[in-house]
Amino acid sequence: MLRPGLYVHVPFCRTKCPYCDFYSECAPERIPAYLGAIEREAHLRREAHPAYDTLYLGGGTPSSLSPDELATLVMGLRSALTLEPGAEITLEANPADLGQPLLDALAALGVNRISVGVQSFDERELRFLRRRHSVSQARAALRRVRHQGFASLGVDLIHGLPLQDWEPWRQNLEAALDFEPEHISCYGLTLDEHTPLGQAAKAGEFELPSEAVQAELYLRTSELLTRRGYEHYEVSNFALGPAHRSRHNQKYWHGEPYLGLGPAAHSFEGHSRSWNHRTLDAYLAALDAGRLPMQGFETLDAGQLRLEELALGLRTVEGVSLQVAAQNPGAPALLTRLEAEGRVQLLPDRVLPTPRGFLVADAIARMLA
Repeated sequence: MLRPGLYVHVPFCRTKCPYCDFYSECAPERIPAYLGAIEREAHLRREAHPAYDTLYLGGGTPSSLSPDELATLVMGLRSALTLEPGAEITLEANPADLGQPLLDALAALGVNRISVGVQSFDERELRFLRRRHSVSQARAALRRVRHQGFASLGVDLIHGLPLQDWEPWRQNLEAALDFEPEHISCYGLTLDEHTPLGQAAKAGEFELPSEAVQAELYLRTSELLTRRGYEHYEVSNFALGPAHRSRHNQKYWHGEPYLGLGPAAHSFEGHSRSWNHRTLDAYLAALDAGRLPMQGFETLDAGQLRLEELALGLRTVEGVSLQVAAQNPGAPALLTRLEAEGRVQLLPDRVLPTPRGFLVADAIARMLA
């Protein structure tokens, strides 16, 4: 029986990264009100599912909460909802926050998976991204996480920065590999025009690498990490075998149910989706009035569900069933061409994207739609 996942959005950061368009605030004085509201929302939604086998604390920057605040958050969730024994519990963290007191608290709370937002091991790149940690802090944090003995260490990196080519990016990968992480996420820098870096790029203050350079970085990353024993199991994600994949994130890609708590969080129930108020003010106001903080709801029809299965499935190494992919009259010829181009592998009953296919996964999904 599939168990749903539980996601909690922690909308607080100590500083706001200029490329990030996720909802967050630099307002630590509001954390107590948020913690009370999360527990109230959890109690209002306690009938949604009998139990959860993953908990993902994302943000924002969950590690910006103090050990006591994180304990309040997790214990409040446990008071309302049931986490199965052996549940995967993930926390996203900034390296600057991962001192020993916080790591001790996380271990005591049952967190077994830490995803560390290193982004770069190059000081110049960190300054461009305006990250609040240094390379030395990142290395020290990763050493402490390794020493603490968490079941899974994840390292997040960003490629495709201005003037970046293969050699500096390879050095970033090698620096991460020194810590033997069970999971590595490699994201291409994308800039929403509403973010400060997006505005700077629009004003011509810098240029991102060409599409050809970014494709080269992506494909050579896949080759290097595969040689080093990692499985390229999703567009941006690599794991040391299936046991170290993100169980929680796979629920999104496989169309499995999940419940989202907190401002801007989304929930999915197999055929329907809902989402909470995006701002902390609206979220708190709804819960203070005793209402669910839900801003919207939609029911997906069969056609929409197929489109989502295509779009999400083609992001993963498992791909999609041939039955789902080949419903349109032109699909067989298109799939044959994509296989000849090295974009997909065709099995008798499935369509599997290759790394070259991952590069254009969204486009393939649109063509098959």
